[in-house]
Amino acid sequence: MNSSASTPTTADRPSESGDAERTTSSIWHFLLRHPGVARFGVVLLILLAWEIAARWLIDPLFISPPSRVFASLGTVLATNGVPAALRLTFFELAVAFVISVAIGIVVGLAIGLQPFARRSLMPIVLLVYGLPQITILPLFILFFGIGAASKIAFGVTHGIFPIIVTIVAGVQNLKPILLTSARSMGASRWQLLRWVIFPHMIPSFFAGMRLGMSGVLLGVLLAELYVSTAGIGYFTTMFTQAFDPTKLFGLITMLAAMAIALNEIVRRAEIRFSRWR
Repeated sequence: MNSSASTPTTADRPSESGDAERTTSSIWHFLLRHPGVARFGVVLLILLAWEIAARWLIDPLFISPPSRVFASLGTVLATNGVPAALRLTFFELAVAFVISVAIGIVVGLAIGLQPFARRSLMPIVLLVYGLPQITILPLFILFFGIGAASKIAFGVTHGIFPIIVTIVAGVQNLKPILLTSARSMGASRWQLLRWVIFPHMIPSFFAGMRLGMSGVLLGVLLAELYVSTAGIGYFTTMFTQAFDPTKLFGLITMLAAMAIALNEIVRRAEIRFSRWR
């Protein structure tokens, strides 16, 4: 009997490195097919690191673990004035965002479609966009008072400029031959916008909407933090001064959920309108 026939050679045995490479490749392809799993894993790691740091590394006077924060959400909602503050902040965010989108589209198209306006006005837009707007918050308080109007106006000034800049950039990427061809076939101005201009600026437009939404959120909260008697910003200041990190992070969690909801609305709108392309 030939002993060499029953003994596997080195070439016949699968190498451990080959198994590891195949396992890594399988995991990588799985994550590529299921990006939500990767997102969930990253969030889980962040929450785990936060839990460990809050319980054993950082003074509990300054931070609260996420398990305690999530357990306290009911208590935060039961706090007198918090539900009304959430409704008020969401109203301010929604109104400021709608106004920012409406004005941003009009101004962005007016500047982007006209070479002379783009050369003369776009530098001014970029200059104003780069200004630290928190320095002029007292002017908004003087003009609009300490109510919701000043928060909406300050949110609009933070959200309008990203939309304008991205729309102008999207219009500039439009090939002139497309406009010329559409005009030669008798297309009206509305038909040009509906069938030529808007479908080609969809990616930049919705990128601008996402940036504008973040800017609106920042502007509204800054105004509420500095001058307000209601809204999430007011209660954020109150919980901070009371050294109550559990309620503070619970309020921030609700605010994050609000931002996620608005972002999801924009994402679904992008998916719907992307069918035009």
